[in-house]
Amino acid sequence: MSAVFALFINKLARIAIIISSFGLILMTLIVGWQVFARYVLNASPAWSESSALLLMLYYIMLAAAVGVYENFHLGLKVLMDFVSENSRYRLTIFNNSLILIFGIAMFICGARLAQFTTEHIIPTLEISRSLAYLPFAIAGLLISIFALEKILVAIANKNSLQSTKDAQAA
Repeated sequence: MSAVFALFINKLARIAIIISSFGLILMTLIVGWQVFARYVLNASPAWSESSALLLMLYYIMLAAAVGVYENFHLGLKVLMDFVSENSRYRLTIFNNSLILIFGIAMFICGARLAQFTTEHIIPTLEISRSLAYLPFAIAGLLISIFALEKILVAIANKNSLQSTKDAQAA
């Protein structure tokens, strides 16, 4: 697999986790402001809860996508330790293919949902409801890209291992 592609995927994951981290920090500040305003100023801002929930959608979905890149997702890891090298390769391809399909479905359905709700407005924020569904599409796209990268790495490693075995046999 190309080093440029691997570097691009790594940078994409890092950017997603940085955005996710900033979202978590911003949400914490908003919730802190809401608590202060409610109990000290006795005037809770109407926008704080909605904006905190919206930010939560973004940072959770981005972090979940990066979980695919870093192999933190649910998988067949327990089974992998008890099977042969060839079966491990097949299970890796199968597992990541399922994740790829799930990511594509998330991307398509999330984009459709966002498109369908463009006219709907979040009253407290006065922005389109589609912004609440956009993270599903973005995360689906990232999950698909990261799962595809895992499949390509598995294929490249298998080919590399096979080439080494062939060279040793000759």
